Amino acid sequence: MDRLKKERLEARGWKVGTASEFLELTPEENALIEIKLALSRNLKARRQKVMTQVELAQKIHSSQPRIAKAENGDASVSIELLIRAMLATGATPQEIGKVIAEAV
Repeated sequence: MDRLKKERLEARGWKVGTASEFLELTPEENALIEIKLALSRNLKARRQKVMTQVELAQKIHSSQPRIAKAENGDASVSIELLIRAMLATGATPQEIGKVIAEAV
């Protein structure tokens, strides 16, 4: 948000901040969310290059709707599923670690 828009909103009584501030997330909670979102984005990009959602789901014994949720950052998806799916697309543990490291 640009500075002028923020100033106009605040002048009208609106509180302007981040989603993390609004939800009163701890730094640890915020980091976990950022990590999960980074893994989700990376999974989607990798998977689109090598297979369909259905193929990935079959490979990791899951379902296509679950893969779609994983790729879209659904909160119900575990980090374990994200990592298993990324490994199934050919990601190395080092690549996964890099995604996590760059997320925070």
